[in-house]
Amino acid sequence: MPTPGFPPHTLDEGGPVWISDLAVADPNHALHVVRGLDPAEALRLLGAEPDAVRPLELPAARPDDWTCLPAAALGAEAAEDVLLAGRVGEWTFVYDAAGVTCGDEDIKALSADGRTAATSVVTINLDTSFDYAVDGETVLRTSVDDLDLVQDLPAMPEEVRAAFEAAGTFDAEHLDPGEPDYDLTMRVACALAGLVFTTEDLRRLPLLGASLG
Repeated sequence: MPTPGFPPHTLDEGGPVWISDLAVADPNHALHVVRGLDPAEALRLLGAEPDAVRPLELPAARPDDWTCLPAAALGAEAAEDVLLAGRVGEWTFVYDAAGVTCGDEDIKALSADGRTAATSVVTINLDTSFDYAVDGETVLRTSVDDLDLVQDLPAMPEEVRAAFEAAGTFDAEHLDPGEPDYDLTMRVACALAGLVFTTEDLRRLPLLGASLG
């Protein structure tokens, strides 16, 4: 299990454990990371109304398999689209529990005005994507199914290449021989922004939440 950027207990069957704990069963979700942007502003750029943004304290557990932890914290209906945001160092992250903020316009807005942003998406059908954008323009777009690390890594921007190397590879019993590592792009986004922590570490951060529903 060579994933050099992730300390022990920070991965759950290949995915970042804090994301696994936030998500519903069979998630269809996205993670945005952006450097140099306040969490409240990131939520606004992704469609949250300013008066919908509020401090959020995660409950101990999900009430059921189909209500994500941020929705439980906000008192939102299970089916509502909710966002969770926080900051670690220079990087702000936004977890989108329903994967509704993963259009081209979203990463362009996050990365506008000289900022750097990345978005990882994993759908319920295990379609994956990883986008990296600088100053409002997408520089890299790839997916687990299209990725050839030996061929593609040398051409990647330096910090993205370092994030892929930190994310490494995950060979575990739950993966069938030859099955793609569908958690790779989430690990890459987390490695890029330094989000290599446990759920308890996440709970200690100042968090903001917003419902888009």
